Amino acid sequence: MVSVLVVVGIVVAAFVGFNIGGSSTGVAFGPAVGSKLVRKATAATLFSVFALLGAWTVGRNVIATMSGGIVPAAQFTPVAGVGVLFFTGASLLVSNIYGVPASTSMTAVGAIVGLGLATGSLNEALMFTIVSAWIVAPVVGLGIGTLLGRYVYPQLEARLSFTRLERQLIQVDRSGRFPSVRFNANADPRDLFGSALVLGIACYMGFSAGASNAANAVAPLVGNGAVTVDQGVLLAVAAISLGGFTIARRTLETIGDGITDLPILAALIVSTVGATIITVLSYYGIPASLAVSTTCCIIGLGWGRASRAATLAELATPPSETGSGSKLTTDALAAPSTQGEEPVGPTVGQLASGEGPPSEGRHGASPSVTPIGEEDIEELTEESLFDPAATTRIVVLWILTPSLSVVGSYLLFALVL
Repeated sequence: MVSVLVVVGIVVAAFVGFNIGGSSTGVAFGPAVGSKLVRKATAATLFSVFALLGAWTVGRNVIATMSGGIVPAAQFTPVAGVGVLFFTGASLLVSNIYGVPASTSMTAVGAIVGLGLATGSLNEALMFTIVSAWIVAPVVGLGIGTLLGRYVYPQLEARLSFTRLERQLIQVDRSGRFPSVRFNANADPRDLFGSALVLGIACYMGFSAGASNAANAVAPLVGNGAVTVDQGVLLAVAAISLGGFTIARRTLETIGDGITDLPILAALIVSTVGATIITVLSYYGIPASLAVSTTCCIIGLGWGRASRAATLAELATPPSETGSGSKLTTDALAAPSTQGEEPVGPTVGQLASGEGPPSEGRHGASPSVTPIGEEDIEELTEESLFDPAATTRIVVLWILTPSLSVVGSYLLFALVL
């Protein structure tokens, strides 16, 4: 007979997965839905498929780490499992109230650490490895973003363009006797290439989300034997999918407003870098945050883009010696990459709102890229990438929510249970 605590644990796990799906689907497929490549239902379907693929493959390694590596599996009694899942779900609630996507992986690990500290069973060597990865991964994202922003992004920006289609890329023609599927007649080969790129990276992010987040919902249940690994994966993905088909609809509608100044090319770059970092860590069984790595890549991309106003020698020279009043910031991604030219591609916010440059004239000769050291710092920093105050609030909550999870879990298991 299934105990009441096991049922409660499954319900809480489903709630955690439901919230994960609600936030992750919008992050992965927001640009694709905003640019009318797919509808919301199609986005939720694709996200579910690739999340299952990620959870069923490399996601098993993360489940193994969180269900028996950080603390022994024997510590995950039914009561302990519910407690760990409760603090994970509570942290999601806090972050949602403040409108900040918290690191579910870091918070879930924090709840398990609290259990380990209270019972004296924490695997300190493994936690050192995990925390080290939490430090290294954002630094890697920052470094890659900086290099790409300085040397690669302007080249891509000058040669790639993304437009907003007035109707979905793939359409169903019901004018004949039998419905038929066809491509949007207004889409040209470059649109098809860009669309495939946007959609492919969205699916890749879905894979990465499933690989890293399935464990957050079901690791305690797998640890205490309430469900097997296969059952846990299916339970987690089912809950994540439910969130993708329901509450993610609002996220998909508003995702453009939150990153209005981020061009879609930059969004694709940081999504690819962030998803790759998390997929690699998941392969090695290390739970990590996609949001943190992606944000650091955005900052690096902006810094690298702004640094093109100076050569490496000038950057290495103290401002007092050069007499220059220029100040490099992270505000450069929305600015033009060529002299006298408007940005080639629209921003994610424009795509979601239906704005953006017209498609005429997009296929002429590619504009030349201004050499490093000759770009105007005023042009590079004329538009802001993000609000520093909002960024500070996000970083504080990223640190605060896992910390609260550790403290709350420790107090629960040390003083109450």
